[in-house]
Amino acid sequence: MTPSSYLNGLVLVFISTIVLSTAGVMARLVSIDSATIVFWRGLAGGVALLLFLAVTAPRMNLTRLKGLGRAGFCVAVVTAIGMMFFIAALRTTSVAHVSIIFAVCPFISAGLGFVVLGERPGRAALVASGVALVGVVIMVGTGTGGSLVGDLLALGMTFCVALSSVLVRRYPDQPALVIAGLAAFISAYAALPFATPLTSPLHDIVVVSVFGAFAFTLGIALLLYGARLLPPVETALIGALDAPLAPFWVWLFFAETLDGATLTGGGIVMAAVLLHVLSDLRGRNTRSTAAVASGP
Repeated sequence: MTPSSYLNGLVLVFISTIVLSTAGVMARLVSIDSATIVFWRGLAGGVALLLFLAVTAPRMNLTRLKGLGRAGFCVAVVTAIGMMFFIAALRTTSVAHVSIIFAVCPFISAGLGFVVLGERPGRAALVASGVALVGVVIMVGTGTGGSLVGDLLALGMTFCVALSSVLVRRYPDQPALVIAGLAAFISAYAALPFATPLTSPLHDIVVVSVFGAFAFTLGIALLLYGARLLPPVETALIGALDAPLAPFWVWLFFAETLDGATLTGGGIVMAAVLLHVLSDLRGRNTRSTAAVASGP
């Protein structure tokens, strides 16, 4: 992996994390149930991506869709399940519980990456992941209002995110945008029997649809693109930034006060990710320079 491709992966996953961390803002703006949120978000996101693909390169994207292999379909299904678990978890357990459970994603990714890809996670990445987990624990504490079902849903979502990042790295030739659109439609279809889309308030439908058409689909697509360029443990490590970013957006848009624990824990998470990324980039640049200097 070259330093430039590694940097591109970092940027894509980082932007994806920022975009997806706004889900908490969307949840604050609506009152509909989780199944209806998944339906409208998935339908709007799938249609938006379908239109984008039809306008940009219709023949090429149609060929990619027809040629989508078993691996691409599996990634789409896993991504769709993760989408449904995430919203359901937010509705049945506390945001604090979801955050702290998701913070173990780097360790799950490291294990799956070793089993599926044979990639041994670097010690520095695991140490940074551990420090980030400490930051999340400080930030959210034990949480309140949690439930066993909700916590299990959050764990399922975490596993799906880790597995998706491993699969797209294992099969990098699969079309990310096509997979993201297919995953959105799958999630909408699966949620429909439990949803009440036609009786939902128009305001809620508009908010969820706008989020699904732009922020959600953009975030998923960038995540799938970026995960192909990074080791799974590092994709998950950057994703841990969701923990401090989610309350930041709530503070920014709803003026909710951030307590000392949130500021301290969030700072630790951001510092762990930033220091690891900078250190890793410096090491890759040094190795690349040495390889060039040594010559053939």
